[in-house]
Amino acid sequence: MKKIEKSIKKKEPFTKYFKQNWVLYAMSIPGLLYVVIYKFIPYIGLSLAFKDFNMFAGKNLFDSLLKSPWVGFKYFNNLFSSDTFWTLLGNTLSISLYKLLFLFPLPIIIALLLNEVKNKKFKKTVQTIIYLPHFLSWVVISGVFFTLLSSTGVVNATLKSIGLPTINFLTNPKTFRMLLVFTEGWKETGWSCVVYISALTAIDSCLYEAAEIDGANRFQRMLHVSLPGISPIIVLMLMLKIGNILQAGTDQILVMYNPAVYSKADVLQTYIYRVGLGQMDFSTATALGLFESVVGFTLLVLANAFSRKFFKRSLW
Repeated sequence: MKKIEKSIKKKEPFTKYFKQNWVLYAMSIPGLLYVVIYKFIPYIGLSLAFKDFNMFAGKNLFDSLLKSPWVGFKYFNNLFSSDTFWTLLGNTLSISLYKLLFLFPLPIIIALLLNEVKNKKFKKTVQTIIYLPHFLSWVVISGVFFTLLSSTGVVNATLKSIGLPTINFLTNPKTFRMLLVFTEGWKETGWSCVVYISALTAIDSCLYEAAEIDGANRFQRMLHVSLPGISPIIVLMLMLKIGNILQAGTDQILVMYNPAVYSKADVLQTYIYRVGLGQMDFSTATALGLFESVVGFTLLVLANAFSRKFFKRSLW
């Protein structure tokens, strides 16, 4: 008996395991190279936030980085002491919180409702229709909404034809944020439903049968069986959203906003784009990007600790 236990506990040598599965290791090399080249090596550039970078100081960019003078927290102090930074931060948080408040519950509700649909053909048709916008680029979507909502667009032409005043959807700071929320919801809500629908399919059907026997109607089964069943996924997705709260949707905003709405729509990442690539101020852009990353990581850690304490679920 002891010999059998020893043979079970004895681990297979790694060299033998590697020889048997070398193909799998070889297939992982491109992925590892991608991570190293595009994720880890660029970390060297973080030192730009602490240097007065001059790209012409050396023979090449790396040499210029080494020869640029160290200035410590100069660019962080400049950012935190400027009104522009606080305006950007306020805009970023406002847009992200709007999206979190209005768009986070939406795919959960749609997934719960679709789960109650018994007609499979109708269910698949609805799923396909709401998934499709996800595969359109923001360039295409912005073109569609510009056509619909511009001063001479379909919507304003219709309002004018029935005697109502036209609305400057694209240049009015008061309406532009809600336009961002609406277009984000139109594009991504259906795709977000995939996660929750997959989680709903994993719930044991016996739970629904037991609830039905106990006299629970559809709404009660949804509330007391379906929703608790996907609660781990909801908590996980919420934590990821909180971790990315300073990323208000750069691609979307870049292709949709204009100088008329900068006061309400300019966010941290669009400012990084304009300052870093437009004005070639790499040190300021890197400092702002590093601030964003540190805050995002901190929020993710805090959200994970909160979830572990109160919901007994966490990312790690």
